[in-house]
Amino acid sequence: MFQTKVEIPVSKLKIDYEDKIMTLGSCFAQNIGKKMEEVWFDTIINPFGVLYNPVSIQKSIELLIENKTFTENDLFDYRGLWQSFSQSSLFSDITAEKCLIKINERYIPARDFLKKTDFLLITFGTSWVFEEKKTGNIVSNCHKLPANDFVRRRLTVEEIVSLYTKLFAKLRELFPKLKLVFSVSPIRHWKDGAHENNVSKSILLLAIEQLQKQFENVEYFPAYEIQMDELRDYRFYASDMFHPSDVAVDYIWKRFSETYFDNKTLKIKKELEQLYADLSHRPLQPNSEEFLLFQKNIENRKMKICTEYPFLKDKIQ
Repeated sequence: MFQTKVEIPVSKLKIDYEDKIMTLGSCFAQNIGKKMEEVWFDTIINPFGVLYNPVSIQKSIELLIENKTFTENDLFDYRGLWQSFSQSSLFSDITAEKCLIKINERYIPARDFLKKTDFLLITFGTSWVFEEKKTGNIVSNCHKLPANDFVRRRLTVEEIVSLYTKLFAKLRELFPKLKLVFSVSPIRHWKDGAHENNVSKSILLLAIEQLQKQFENVEYFPAYEIQMDELRDYRFYASDMFHPSDVAVDYIWKRFSETYFDNKTLKIKKELEQLYADLSHRPLQPNSEEFLLFQKNIENRKMKICTEYPFLKDKIQ
């Protein structure tokens, strides 16, 4: 086999269909969250939008703990768009009211969901951050403001570990059953060159390793290593040559499933993956007898799954 396989021990932490899962972080957190959502896990994906650096992710968790509601005081107006330094540009809008509706529609359910969350899946993307000169705050998104409004710098291992040590102490007190799984995004940040990308990723890896040693219920899933070593061929990359291809995401999802799902969960997941594929099917002749039979078959399978696994009833129907 022309491949160096990353060996991953089967985790003692097990995710099942009765767990609540929140993903936070880079595009990879988005990808894995989407995979979980497609097969009806109880999941909330990136309620602040895609986040790249450890500080922005930490601040987002702190905001969820605060139990606040975003107001106009949390926004700024730039070139006709109301925006927030805590959220991605997906939430920006031409009025403060519309922007706040978008933000709070995602934030409030996530704030309440965190109180019941069993697994927090966190993906670090880069150790580079942007500090707003005016306030000294690290922002989640610069929203195309002038570059001279910010200081760009790289976090240290010590900074990340210190921030998350304090955060974990708070999480352990508030949510003692919460389990955390970290990963480092396999997406390369190439603007600074190959060496700087590798240094940035190394800082993230070293910080996570230290946190693992300090805390129970904190694990690391090697998505970065799988992409870099097992899937090193460019056919496993998207057309930009930096993001993993759909095939790569599917493969990493498979390895994640094997690591964190028991046999029962894997069996359910397999059935639901086929159901999702069938539900996504778009027929050429939607009124044909063949397609009507196909739809009837899907409904029968849904009923069978819900009868066999009652905890899926509300999710599937």
